[in-house]
Amino acid sequence: MTGIEDVWSALGGDPALVSRVSAVARPGALDARLPVRESARACVAACALAAAELGARRAGLAEVPGVRVDDGAVAAAFTSERHLRVDGREPVSFAPLSRLWRTADGWVRTHANYPHHRERLLDALGVPQDVAAVQSVLAGRSAREIEETVYAAGGLAVALRTPAQWAASSQGEAVAGLPLVERGRLDASPARVFPSVPSSASPSPPSSPSPLSSPSSMCSPSSSASPLLPAGGLRVLDLTRVIAGPVATRTLALLGADVLRVDPPGLPELSDQQTDTGFGKRSATLDLTTDRETFEELLGTADVVVTGYRPGALDRLGLSPEALAERRAGLVVAQLSAWGTHGPWAGRRGFDSLVQVATGIAVVEGTAERPGVLPAQALDHGTGYLLAAGVLRALTEQSYQGGSRHVRVALARTAAWLTDGLRPGGTGGAGGAGENAGTGGAAYAGPEPWLAERDSRLGRLRYALPPVSFTGGPADWSRPPGPWGADAARWL
Repeated sequence: MTGIEDVWSALGGDPALVSRVSAVARPGALDARLPVRESARACVAACALAAAELGARRAGLAEVPGVRVDDGAVAAAFTSERHLRVDGREPVSFAPLSRLWRTADGWVRTHANYPHHRERLLDALGVPQDVAAVQSVLAGRSAREIEETVYAAGGLAVALRTPAQWAASSQGEAVAGLPLVERGRLDASPARVFPSVPSSASPSPPSSPSPLSSPSSMCSPSSSASPLLPAGGLRVLDLTRVIAGPVATRTLALLGADVLRVDPPGLPELSDQQTDTGFGKRSATLDLTTDRETFEELLGTADVVVTGYRPGALDRLGLSPEALAERRAGLVVAQLSAWGTHGPWAGRRGFDSLVQVATGIAVVEGTAERPGVLPAQALDHGTGYLLAAGVLRALTEQSYQGGSRHVRVALARTAAWLTDGLRPGGTGGAGGAGENAGTGGAAYAGPEPWLAERDSRLGRLRYALPPVSFTGGPADWSRPPGPWGADAARWL
């Protein structure tokens, strides 16, 4: 199977629609030992196809619009956090204590970008906030011991494993048993009836974006026509953080949804991360333990709820898919996790960089002695587009069959798909030839053709344009991001 066929099948899509996808292959984009370029292209293509399918359904079109995926646009989007500029300032990436460390018997990767994770890491190791002190302690202990000690303290550390070691582990086996995209029906609520699909996004942006250049390969609506917005008029409650979940909801915002991101008031998002993934959305704070009335008002007219917390973490607040659907029939509940919903690690926190190390990707991209890294946080971005695609397909299915729906994806399952072709019995993973492998284009020479600039409340922004593109669809978000938590917790 080619990558797009793989993903579209996992989404339950009509195989005949894959012929609506064309691609521009650009050698040099997302170069890696693993088929990162092909998997990224497949995730974006499937998402765009799901959007085109829903748009055709809502607009009553006789044919699903064509989808065109450009490797250059995909590469720029998959590294969007690197290309962001706020008044010319480069973004802050990984914190000093978020890195690979030598241990007595190998390597361990820690993640300490957030202050509370940094504090837990230091408490577990019993050292001050000093790189040399951390390095000294880790060098004298085994990687697996560090992993368990730090996780027990609520921090994040993962020992380096080879693909074979991960596959043989209890968590690796549990993840391998999961579908790439878990999909299910929660009840027998009636078929969804959509309002007429809006033809243009509202509200209008404060200023029009100015592309740094305009490649002819970009698929954009004509200047005289308003874009087709498959998610127009729908309300999305965004309870996600970091990259993957926010990428999914950023994509739904591109497609016309009213996306309201809600965070706990005492747990701010990293500023640059919020800016990069906040396009098209509004951001509010809400304490779900004390202000349930506001949350229930939001839920009462929501169409989609997207969560990015550990499996079961929100259940105590009545936010399991079943509990949400019981209170709001016809809802689509989309869930993202790092390690999947089953296995001994199901309840653990995780990030893209940690999953790369645990699943053996770091060994494949380097060696066991000198671990490597993917050319992008491809697990985050790819999984984000898979989640958005799952939501869009669930909405389409609801229009025919009804039923509240749930969609689940996991970074570790995306990693297994990416590396699948490396193992005996693999299906070829994300790569493979075929009509969707991409027609030849110019070699990738950098992201500039797929970057744009616009003004915002945060300053002048440079950012990566969305890679999700179909005939008649939107070419950019309707609004730039604003400050974290600055909006009211209510629908437009």
